[in-house]
Amino acid sequence: MSRYQIHGHAIISDNDCIAGEDGLTPESLRNEADWARFQAELDRAALVVVGRIGHEVNENTRGRPRMIVSSRANGIEKRDDGWWWNPGRASLGEALRLAAPQGGLIAVPGGRRVNDLFLSLGFDAFHLARKKGVTIPNGTPAFTRAWAAGSVERLLAGHGLHAGAPIDLDPAAGVTLTIWAR
Repeated sequence: MSRYQIHGHAIISDNDCIAGEDGLTPESLRNEADWARFQAELDRAALVVVGRIGHEVNENTRGRPRMIVSSRANGIEKRDDGWWWNPGRASLGEALRLAAPQGGLIAVPGGRRVNDLFLSLGFDAFHLARKKGVTIPNGTPAFTRAWAAGSVERLLAGHGLHAGAPIDLDPAAGVTLTIWAR
């Protein structure tokens, strides 16, 4: 799959969460500088991979090529709203060859289960933004095993990714970005 670069994306709280108990991103975690950078990364992607719930909650208003990870798909299916992929019935390589035959950047903005899946399949890079001073009680961690590992950063390191230099995206809001890469 060398013709593909798989990049994960998340903004997390101090307690490593991407969402509240309801599964939605709270306003306290949102940041305009991070959002602009994130949207530019999605614009560069040959394909954006999201989970079914994220797909249902976040309309594809920009019409980006999208692949939805769902057990409700029969392998790989082309539907009106994008490519649907069931990893239990088709490999990632098969899915990418159909959904992005030209190769290129594959952006994975998650949810937790999609992050877990691609952590096991192997991210080439993970763009980790952290908003300091925000804690999400009973929140959804970016990865299922983030807390067991001690932090998202430790989990990424344990999967062979190495931290680049942190970038201050919005110093006033306490938002930093670290790109973890192989």
